[in-house]
Amino acid sequence: MQWRRAPAKINLTLHVIGRRAGGLHEIESLVAFGAPCDWLGYEPGSRLKLDVEGGGAPFVGPTEKNLVLRAARELADRVPGLRLGRFRLIKRLPVAAGLGGGSADAAAALRALAGENGLTVDDERVRDAALAAGADVPVCLSPRCRWMAGVGERLGPHAPLPEIFAVLVNPRAAVSTGQVFDALGLAPGSSGAPPEPHANSPLTLASLASFRNDLEAPATRVAPIVATVLGTLSRLPHAKVTRMSGSGATCFALFDKKQDAAIAATMIATERPEWWTRPTRLR
Repeated sequence: MQWRRAPAKINLTLHVIGRRAGGLHEIESLVAFGAPCDWLGYEPGSRLKLDVEGGGAPFVGPTEKNLVLRAARELADRVPGLRLGRFRLIKRLPVAAGLGGGSADAAAALRALAGENGLTVDDERVRDAALAAGADVPVCLSPRCRWMAGVGERLGPHAPLPEIFAVLVNPRAAVSTGQVFDALGLAPGSSGAPPEPHANSPLTLASLASFRNDLEAPATRVAPIVATVLGTLSRLPHAKVTRMSGSGATCFALFDKKQDAAIAATMIATERPEWWTRPTRLR
């Protein structure tokens, strides 16, 4: 069985540009990836099957609705005669946490199937299958820092990211993305706050501090624990930026030194051992 990492996705910024008449929200987000991950094993075969295990397995929901199987079926619909097979998912990332765990799993499945069937992740059919599986799946196909926009269909080139270290913290509270967007309260056809200008601007910790996540306030109303996590991160020594990832409840603090991030992670793990806390370098 061949194994692939499905790394955590971190939304360093998230601007809600507006809401389409059909109800989908338009966003613009700078996405990076960290070392914490799920693992996805793949064994080629004629039948499609998924086994889920690991600490997060009890929280992923029905296997038949898992994004790994959905992505595989979407690709099979687009590639006649696609060779499928058995997947084994080791679930380590928190579920419904704003880290794109399910999307990363689906993207890893598409990478595995593409490799087995002589396709590349840039193949239009792979990209279309990714978007059909979920809005965050396309950006996870090639997990490196980049801007994404629209409803996930518009991806910028890989964005050079300076040496930045993060502490990721999830209070082990699952947050519904749908509830957070509902709490944002944008009516169909309306516009949100304008995005910050970023065209051709180099990414630095200072520039990242000037951005925002428009879902922080509604997420805090849905899950007040988010405010507690952000407050805890804001008190860490040497933290340059603190923010929520995605629709929460995972939040992060950014550092310019690996040692500062490691010390901060130890501090939080000692103070709040019930929380999921991981230091990582971003890429």
